[in-house]
Amino acid sequence: MQTRFIQSINDIDAADWNSLCGTDYPFLRHGFFTALENSGSTHRDNGWQPYHLLLENNDKLVGTMPLFFKMHSYGEFVFDWAWAEAYQRSGLSYYPK
Repeated sequence: MQTRFIQSINDIDAADWNSLCGTDYPFLRHGFFTALENSGSTHRDNGWQPYHLLLENNDKLVGTMPLFFKMHSYGEFVFDWAWAEAYQRSGLSYYPK
């Protein structure tokens, strides 16, 4: 088994991805992530860098996990601006999370 990360859903074949996620939940489908990327919603400049995990066995896709690097705290239930500012004052990088 091998793992690898892709930084765009377009780096994986839609049929391969969709074969693993079924049809009951559309928010895991390749087309959904494609729409997010193509609209610019999930892009590093907007604070959501795609970084999807793939699990492959003998070059066959056997598992996926949609992941994103978070570059800011917008849209989170609890904002952590104080932590980010404290890190910045200390010369440390708080993002990406």
